Amino acid sequence: MLEAKPGRASSAARAQATTAGVASAKDPAMDNVFDGHRRFMSLEGLRLHWLELGRSTAKPPLVLMHGLNDSHRTWRQVAPELARHRRVLVPDLPGHGLSARPDATYELRWYARTMARWLTELGLDSLDLVGHSFGGGIGLVLLLECPERVRRLALVSSGGLGREIGLALRLASIPYVVEHFGQPFMGPCTMLALKATNVVPRDEIECLSAMNAQRGSARAFARTIRDIVDWRGQRRSFFQRVHELSSLPPIAVFWGDRDPIIPAHHARALMNHLCGIRVTLFEGCGHYPHHERPAALVGALSEFLDDPTVSPALLRS
Repeated sequence: MLEAKPGRASSAARAQATTAGVASAKDPAMDNVFDGHRRFMSLEGLRLHWLELGRSTAKPPLVLMHGLNDSHRTWRQVAPELARHRRVLVPDLPGHGLSARPDATYELRWYARTMARWLTELGLDSLDLVGHSFGGGIGLVLLLECPERVRRLALVSSGGLGREIGLALRLASIPYVVEHFGQPFMGPCTMLALKATNVVPRDEIECLSAMNAQRGSARAFARTIRDIVDWRGQRRSFFQRVHELSSLPPIAVFWGDRDPIIPAHHARALMNHLCGIRVTLFEGCGHYPHHERPAALVGALSEFLDDPTVSPALLRS
C-alpha cells in the first residue's frame, strides 16, 4: 500500500518524471489534445501519466481528476482556459488512460493514497483540486489522507455523496463477471456508452475506447466498481468518515440538473452535513458539465478558486 509522506520530491522521483511515451507515436492517445507537457512517474512500480499546462506561480497549482473509465483527455475544453493564470496538472488515474494497469486492489482508499503519494513526490504542498464523478470521490478521501495539501476542493457530478447511481454501474458490480469476461467488451462498451450521451466528440470517443481496450482495463474497472458500488447503489459515502476531519477547506459543488448517472440532489446531502458549501447547477445539463457547459464551468470554477472571501466548509453540529 502506498502511504503519503510529507516532504519535497526526491531526486529519484524527479529522474523518473519524464516525457517518454508508453505507446506508439502513431497512437492517437499520445496526441496532446491541448498544449501541455506529457509526464510519467514510477511510484513503487506503478507508472503514472499526467499532462502539465501553464507555468504561472501567482496562484496555487490546480489538479483535475477524471472519472471512472475516463482519462486526462476529458478536460480538453477546460484545462487550457484554467491554465492561463496557474499551473494545471491533469493525471490519468491508475488503471486509466496512459497510466499503468497493475494487479492491484483498486479500492477507493488505494486510489487516494496513490494520488497522495504522487502529490508528495511532486512537492505540491498546497493545491486546488477538481474531481469529476469518481475523481470527486477520490478528492473527498484525499481530505482524510492529506488534508493539509488541499486548499480548495471542487466537486463536479461527484460520487460518494449518496446511494443512488445509474443501473449500468450497479449491474457491472456483479462479482467477477466483468473482471474475468469483460476485457473484449471494454472498448465497444465505452463507445456505446459515450455515444448515448451525445456530448463527447466522436474522435474522443474513439480514442478513449482504444485506451479502455488495453489489457488490464476490465480488471481495474471491475475491482473499482466492486469496492464502491453494489446492486443497491454506492457503497462508499463521505459522510461515513467526515467526523474524522478536524477542519475542511472551502468546497464547491457543480452539477447538471439532468444527470442520469448520479442525481444532482446529492449536492443537497452535502449541504445537509456541511455549511458554507457553494452549489452551482447547470440547467439542462447531464453528467459531463465539462463537455456540455465548458465555458460556464470554467467561469464558475475560476470564481470559486480565486475568491479571497470564500470560507472553509464547517461540519454542522
